[in-house]
Amino acid sequence: MGIIKAVCASAEKGMRKKDVGEGLLVQEHGLQDDAHAGPWRRQVSLLAMESIDKMKALGLDVGPGDFAENLTTEGIDLVHLPIGTRLRIGAEAIGEVTQIGKECHNRCAIYYQAGDCVMPKEGIFIRVLNGGTVKNGDTIEVIS
Repeated sequence: MGIIKAVCASAEKGMRKKDVGEGLLVQEHGLQDDAHAGPWRRQVSLLAMESIDKMKALGLDVGPGDFAENLTTEGIDLVHLPIGTRLRIGAEAIGEVTQIGKECHNRCAIYYQAGDCVMPKEGIFIRVLNGGTVKNGDTIEVIS
């Protein structure tokens, strides 16, 4: 079991997200008011604080949302969850892992600063099976 360290959203694609503290995960859509939400398989992105800490160790001043993730987690090994794994997020929301990592078509500013970026290798994507409110400090756990 892990915890949600940040709930992050942005109004436009291609930019860092801001920690908004709380949000609504909408069934088969994603994080309400986030540019990446929609009826597709990558509705919500997750990245572990442990992955962000790797970039900090390289000397970068980065934190939650800087890799355009919606949910920053701690204490759960996201990158090793199999496709199809279901997660309970907060009290009500349930997500299903649809993708591990991603292909970056354009190198982001983080890549040019550090020569690497963790999101393509360690970020995961889910679709929202059951909606609900999620906020910083909520639990996230594997349920199947």
